[in-house]
Amino acid sequence: MHRTTIVVATAAAIALTGALAAGLLAAQDKRTPHAPARQAAAEAALVAPVELRTVEDYYAADAVVEAVRQATVSAQIAGTITQFYVDAGDRVKRGQVLARIDARETDAQVAAGRAGVAQAEAAAVQARLNYERTRSLVAQNFVSQASLDKADADYKAALAALEAARAGSAQAVTARSFAEVRAPIDGVVSQRLMEVGELATPGKPVLALHDPSALRAVGSLPQFVLPQTAKVQKASVKLPAANRIVAATRVTVLPAADARLLSTLIRADLPTDLPAGVVPGTAAKIRVPLGSAQKLVMPADALIRRGELTAAYVVGADGAPQLRQVRVGPAYEGGVVEVLAGLAEGERVQLNPLVAKQ
Repeated sequence: MHRTTIVVATAAAIALTGALAAGLLAAQDKRTPHAPARQAAAEAALVAPVELRTVEDYYAADAVVEAVRQATVSAQIAGTITQFYVDAGDRVKRGQVLARIDARETDAQVAAGRAGVAQAEAAAVQARLNYERTRSLVAQNFVSQASLDKADADYKAALAALEAARAGSAQAVTARSFAEVRAPIDGVVSQRLMEVGELATPGKPVLALHDPSALRAVGSLPQFVLPQTAKVQKASVKLPAANRIVAATRVTVLPAADARLLSTLIRADLPTDLPAGVVPGTAAKIRVPLGSAQKLVMPADALIRRGELTAAYVVGADGAPQLRQVRVGPAYEGGVVEVLAGLAEGERVQLNPLVAKQ
């Protein structure tokens, strides 16, 4: 009796399980017709063809960002640096005192110049009085005309010596002013090239300044593209540090070539609304337009970059994606890149590599 009860209970459980499974299969059968459609639509949306397209071709010249207005402030007199009033990164105004040089020697020169002027003035007064006295004696026939001529020459020589003494004094005062190193432009201190206590000599750099409000990219164009770029009026500048491409406000191709490098400098002025991180010295690329050209392109979103490997998932005839190494060129407008090797026209690539990997 006990065994019969167990058998009956087991049979009931098996029947119940079978009924539930049948219900699940039926429900799945009802949903199944829609799943392939959704999957096919998703795959179609994630696939793009490799195609020939007319694009605006350009030459990308390696460049460096620099300030349009920059200055290296050097010492104009010899002396020891006694004090710095600014450091790298500080903003300065034109005429602001940046550093001070020991002025004891120039102070002595100023004092000597003033004493020389006083001496020359006294000599000039004495020569004038002697000239007037001699002229009065000549009028009374007490001395000869030769004495008057000599007194006149002595007076003129004294006046000339006075002018020379005044000029020397002014020169000493000007040299004294050079003990204060001043900013020649409005801008930012880029670098401090000396320290307190070092000996400054005429022509030795003390500070470097630049104006961050006006920047430009400077690069080199090879001679084979000069015929196409000699009269270029517009260009774009790629700034990797900011991950942006900006339009140059002005483009200048210098009218002289470097005979050693066989290249010509090109300057592209940058707009004022640049993002943070674009400073003098950062790398850039000046993209100079060369005209329209037919290029084999693919979407840049389909690329997979792992170190030095560049690849893409290529969708075959059976719909299965396969990883294939490709070699690509520059990027163009519309989010596409040039295909140099690895793909042919008409092939399809997966736009979302993560989906393709699954």
